[in-house]
Amino acid sequence: MTTREAGPFAKIMKRGSVALLVVTFSLPSWTAPAIAQEYRERRTLMEMLFGGPNQYNDRLYAPERREQRRQAAPQRQNSSRSVTRPAAPRSTPSVVQMRTAKPAPVEKLENARRVLVVGDFLAGAMGEALVSTFETSASIAIDVRANGSSGLVRSDYYDWFANLPQFIKDTKPATIVIMMGSNDRQAMDIGGTKEKYGTEIWFKEYERRIDALITLAKRQQVPVLWVGLPAFQSPSLTADFVGFNRLYRSHIEKLGGEFVDVWDGFVDEGGKYVTTGYDVNGQQARLREADGIGMTQAGKQKLAFYVEKFVRRHLDSAEPGLGTLDGSNLPSLTSLPAMGIDAQQVRTQPISLTDPDLDGGDALLGGKQAPAKFSVVETPRERLTKRGLMEDAPLGRVDDYRMPPTDETAAK
Repeated sequence: MTTREAGPFAKIMKRGSVALLVVTFSLPSWTAPAIAQEYRERRTLMEMLFGGPNQYNDRLYAPERREQRRQAAPQRQNSSRSVTRPAAPRSTPSVVQMRTAKPAPVEKLENARRVLVVGDFLAGAMGEALVSTFETSASIAIDVRANGSSGLVRSDYYDWFANLPQFIKDTKPATIVIMMGSNDRQAMDIGGTKEKYGTEIWFKEYERRIDALITLAKRQQVPVLWVGLPAFQSPSLTADFVGFNRLYRSHIEKLGGEFVDVWDGFVDEGGKYVTTGYDVNGQQARLREADGIGMTQAGKQKLAFYVEKFVRRHLDSAEPGLGTLDGSNLPSLTSLPAMGIDAQQVRTQPISLTDPDLDGGDALLGGKQAPAKFSVVETPRERLTKRGLMEDAPLGRVDDYRMPPTDETAAK
């Protein structure tokens, strides 16, 4: 191509470059609305479903609309909150509220029969639970006179032989419950001499004191119960208290009282101490404190459960003043049938509901008169049981194994 030929083309290219530059520099000013329009049309899926401002469009276009959105945002937010605010949760009653409410204590009657509970810390725990057990009974009242560290050994610390008669005089009990011995594994003062625990002299004096305490309680001429000791976590304590319970049982029964054995309620199937066991409701619960000696609330209630059975047996829980039926106030019965030789007797033959004679009988006793004379014909049952004979099954029944008659048989 010559210079002359390239001249016009070069001019065209030069003019085109200038035009392109002009378009390039002027592009942002006239394409901005188009770009903004394009971004406004291409919205996200969430915006299309639920609506909402397009922040990218706000940066590119319509600042006045952005200001309007900013002013309307609080009002829209409050409106959405009022719509989407979750409903207030219902007040669900707790488990305790759903259970049957415990009956309120009732006021004791003036002539309520009283139960006197005496002993050490275990007697106090048991007495506390007995008070709760009988709080709805107006006719039975519980009086607890316990000293936690007392026993039969340290009469210098607390003398039950001096205090028990006064307690009986104050309360006038209808039943006396004794539970002590947990603090008695220690030296005993016998005639001014300290006798070591476990010797023959020690046990002889201890048995004498058991008898003396029971004799004081029996002076009231009321039932006396001696509650045995439970197992303890210490193996030595448990072994010694097995022997103590043997003494308590033999002496209280010898003097006309009753022994309440609670041992099985606080050991496992192998006879070993347990911290957790069944409570009075048959549910697993912690019965003993961490020291392996004291009782939890469930353990106290279990002790009271054993004693309650004896107390209710001796003291009728019916409220005083209620009428009782005895031989003096029973209503007269004038419609009794005539008895004796002259009474007319109706003799009928009993008929079993299971039809033992296999005769299809369905009448109850007295439904038909006895036959005038007994038949010598054997019943189907007699033929089956005596001679092993059975009647043929009805013709056509599933157990009818007779061959159907043939033409020849029918001709004969």
